[in-house]
Amino acid sequence: MGSERAEGHVLLAGDDWAEDHHDVELPDEAGRRLARARLPEGAAGVAGLHELIGEHLAADADPGQVAIGIETAGAAGCRR
Repeated sequence: MGSERAEGHVLLAGDDWAEDHHDVELPDEAGRRLARARLPEGAAGVAGLHELIGEHLAADADPGQVAIGIETAGAAGCRR
């Protein structure tokens, strides 16, 4: 069972996007690491990210409670 997030709190996710994988971390509000994973590129990686986020949100959480920052080399925005 995932940790319950209080209403109004946002779960942050950071994604360092490389050519063939994503290094993802979820910190709490104090900056302590809740989770870390190296996920593959593609649908399997997206599924893994959804699962990782789901472990740290209540089942009825609003998708607006999740904010994801993506870092990728040489791109101002994500166009992959």
